[in-house]
Amino acid sequence: MQAAQHILVFNCGSSSLGCKIFQAGDVVDPRPIFSAKAHRVGTQGSEPAFVQYEGPAISRKIVGPLPDHRVAARQILEQIKLHGVPVNLIGHRFVHGGDLFQAAVIIDPIVMQALEQCASLAPIHNPVTLSVIHECQETLPAQLQFAAFDTAFHASIPDYAYTYPVPPRICQRFHFRKYGFHGLSYAYIARAAPAVLGLAPEHLRMVVCHLGTGGSSVCAMRNGRSLDNSMGYSPLTGLMMSTRCGDIDPMLTLYLMLTYDVRPADLLELLTEKSGLLGVAGFSSDLRDIIRKVGLQEQERAALAFRMYVHRLRKYIGSYVAALGGMDALVFTDDIGVSNWLVREKACQGLQGFGVRLDREANRRAAGATAALISSKHSRVKVLAMPTAEEWVVAEEGARLTRGRGRT
Repeated sequence: MQAAQHILVFNCGSSSLGCKIFQAGDVVDPRPIFSAKAHRVGTQGSEPAFVQYEGPAISRKIVGPLPDHRVAARQILEQIKLHGVPVNLIGHRFVHGGDLFQAAVIIDPIVMQALEQCASLAPIHNPVTLSVIHECQETLPAQLQFAAFDTAFHASIPDYAYTYPVPPRICQRFHFRKYGFHGLSYAYIARAAPAVLGLAPEHLRMVVCHLGTGGSSVCAMRNGRSLDNSMGYSPLTGLMMSTRCGDIDPMLTLYLMLTYDVRPADLLELLTEKSGLLGVAGFSSDLRDIIRKVGLQEQERAALAFRMYVHRLRKYIGSYVAALGGMDALVFTDDIGVSNWLVREKACQGLQGFGVRLDREANRRAAGATAALISSKHSRVKVLAMPTAEEWVVAEEGARLTRGRGRT
């Protein structure tokens, strides 16, 4: 029997930091004994940053500045210590492992050097995750740490979908290819959604929309395996996101560099931190803020940003229905996906030709805490709003890595 341990998992989003502690023995209990979620980390918005804590001896919201992820991690670790919650192992969701990492790994000095080499592959995510790893090393130096990778789930994407249409020598030299992201979330949905839907996983065609407060993507799945993902070599492409531009004509970047002498570093900042919802709306990168302004005459930019967000989301859903040759289930997950009925309703408009019929009342009642079937009884496609469990998937990876090592 595996010795019991408590696994702390950090999940760095581009503007959030999630944390959960799981109890693990022979299996990992999916119910966390402690959780925290830092919102609006390092972002510009009309509402203040805060951390929401939930545990056996705590249920509170602490409002205060969160200038970066390391500060947020420090505050969360202080609360964990304050409430005496034990920690034996620390895991991290690592967005982009490139071709250096295809599976979860224990972090030692050599692995840490390799992780540092991956920092530039996902400039919004990897550096902040590294900062949280460093904070854990400083605050809990005796605890073993490990990393699990978002890119691993998408290793099943076929070559015709992951290969870029440029000369092969370029792809080979620079390791250019579509990697895909949010894989830990998609791995959970692939395992859990079929049972909730009452559908056999074999030959099941699902389009899954991971819609976060920072990053968002869409995945085409068959038989629980990834066939395509809206993100590519980096998490910059695909949907319009909070501060990321998503798909744009690459000639725009060349034009800015050649005509206006924009430096690559400034261009990177523009496309990753100042574009997307923030770039169009102008006042906030948070979709929740933008929706609150839609309909007010003085906030025409908010309405435009929202229409652009939904249009691109609906377009990716439709393209993946075509790629799969049909769709049996449409799943919305992560913070925006499960909590925002308006986004789901607008995304499903125009999908009737694919067999999607939304139950508007069920959609509006879906609260986000549990999975909810929101399609009507006349819908050929089942539509589901389902919370993801990236942290639990990471904890399972940690339990697997340390199984047989004794208590960590």
